Amino acid sequence: MTDSTTPQGIVEHPSEKLNFITKLAYGAGDLGPAITANILGVFLLIFFTNVAGLSPGIAGSLLMLGKIWDAFNDPMVGWVSDRTKSKLGRRLPWMLWGAVPFGLFFCLQWVVPQFSTEPSVNQWSLVAYYLAIAVIFNTFYTIVNLPYTALTAEITHDYDERTSLNSFRFAFSIGGSILSLIIALAIFQFGPTEARSQYFLLGLLCAILSVVPLFLCVWGTKRRVIEMERDRLAKPQAPPLRFREQIRIAFRNRAFLYVIGIYLCSWLAVQNTVTIIPYFVQDWMGGSQQDFTLVVIAVQVTGLAMLFVWSAVSRRIGKRVVYFIGTGIWIVAQIGLFLLQPGQVGMMYGLAVMAGLGVSTAYLIPWSMLPDVIELDEWETGQRREGVFYSFMVLLQKLALAMGLFLVGQVLEVSGFLTTTAGQVAPEQPASALLAIRLLVGPVPAFVLAIGLALAYFYPITREVHAELVLRLEERRSQAIQDLEPPLE
Repeated sequence: MTDSTTPQGIVEHPSEKLNFITKLAYGAGDLGPAITANILGVFLLIFFTNVAGLSPGIAGSLLMLGKIWDAFNDPMVGWVSDRTKSKLGRRLPWMLWGAVPFGLFFCLQWVVPQFSTEPSVNQWSLVAYYLAIAVIFNTFYTIVNLPYTALTAEITHDYDERTSLNSFRFAFSIGGSILSLIIALAIFQFGPTEARSQYFLLGLLCAILSVVPLFLCVWGTKRRVIEMERDRLAKPQAPPLRFREQIRIAFRNRAFLYVIGIYLCSWLAVQNTVTIIPYFVQDWMGGSQQDFTLVVIAVQVTGLAMLFVWSAVSRRIGKRVVYFIGTGIWIVAQIGLFLLQPGQVGMMYGLAVMAGLGVSTAYLIPWSMLPDVIELDEWETGQRREGVFYSFMVLLQKLALAMGLFLVGQVLEVSGFLTTTAGQVAPEQPASALLAIRLLVGPVPAFVLAIGLALAYFYPITREVHAELVLRLEERRSQAIQDLEPPLE
């Protein structure tokens, strides 16, 4: 349904209820970013240290620099996408034209070029190569993913429909993460025997699988996006604010700061655990590549299964209570991992399933809260700036993750972790390195999650508050339309 004006002069808006195809197409848009982010998060550090032969400190610094650039390009893309004018709306053109370069430069991160026979010269040449590829890849990751995430608040304004929409999104997100790990597992077991070839094949297949769904998302959502964009443009538009003023307003929004804090804590715990789990399974538990891949699959399969359960539960008890329950279970699982002893494989998988119960709330709840914050900002300022809020949320998340990845690398370096290169026998790690790995997999993420719980307790936008906010916005919009209508003669 497109906007139209009835004979009585009442503007008819698109229905807030979304059909299944629109939700499915929207969800598919997160498949590619999820596949690439998951593969990078699980395997890139261990690829750098155990295949390319970089030290943990250098590898962690590389990951940090890539994430810092990834963080700082978010506000730029968000700000420009807010001002994009196109027949496909503000977001879809970015996804359309960024998709192929996004896949190409992801694949190039899994190449180990030989620049010199001199080890030190070759290592620093590799550092320069991986840094350049990371900068370019992260630019295109932002170009496709940031406009995609901003679509949530534009496709529907309904409180519960947004939660449902995010359920589809994160079903594809977790499903993509699981699919990427199944592909990795198949390659490690049945693919090439040489590690460099395994990782390049993994990068190539995941790149192809990441690009196609972006085109499907654009195709499946464009009709709805065009309708909603028409509706937005039909309403009175306040003059745009300067970029610096937008930053100031975003960070004066108290609810936004709480959502940022909740999201940072949740994803710092996720990223920290995903980064260190290969070392934990291989060096502490005595497992293999296949074993740590299966552990991550157990977490993500559970998270996927629980996603729609948590969505349904949140309709009854609210988003904040769901976050309390899921994160509480998650903290218990992280502490349990720290207490595990080598050989307790069954308990390790049980704790992975427990962690998955909480990880699904980290996917669902903060992103479902953010559109409510955008409505609060609209009430206070008269503008909708989805791109600015989404970009700054992602910026701060990536800065925190950059610091987390850097610290993981530095802790491993200081603890005496021993690196290797492809084809060499894996060394036995010293007790200091094993203790550092166990602390990073258990108490550290548990402490960060506890901070997230404290922030969620004070989050101010409940279901009742949001319902009143939406009502006030609709009244103000109706009044603005009436003020624009010519007086009856």
